[in-house]
Amino acid sequence: MMTAPDICPCGSGKSFSACCQPLLAGDLSADSATELMRSRYTAYVVRDVSYILRTWHPSTRPARIDPHTIPAWNGLEIIGPETIDETGRATVEFKARASASSVRMLLLHENSRFVRENGHWLYVDGDVRESVDKATNKPGRNSPCPCGSGRKFKKCCGP
Repeated sequence: MMTAPDICPCGSGKSFSACCQPLLAGDLSADSATELMRSRYTAYVVRDVSYILRTWHPSTRPARIDPHTIPAWNGLEIIGPETIDETGRATVEFKARASASSVRMLLLHENSRFVRENGHWLYVDGDVRESVDKATNKPGRNSPCPCGSGRKFKKCCGP
């Protein structure tokens, strides 16, 4: 696992210790599917594979995840409010950005499904609406960061 960030990677604007860290540590359980989505995104950012697997429904959970294959996620956008159907299953739509190297940017747009069992939300699966993996020219140091943060590349995802 990587070093804990100061600001939570999930985009809430809160400090990591006041946002997703208690969930990743197992101190709390997510109150909503959206909160679980945000904490799972954060777990991917910090490469907390045990949390990712622990919050994945057993019916669809992979046997293992190699943390070295996780791209460098650097932006999460939740699209609208979560929806809950008549069976109590929730759906959260999101877009996430990552850089797989200094010249590849990834965009994942997904509708993720969650279920609440024994008082805990679990990720089940998702429908990918868009997945883009494209080679780009490396931005200049003073160019806007391609991750969508609004900051300069040198102050964000740059070397």
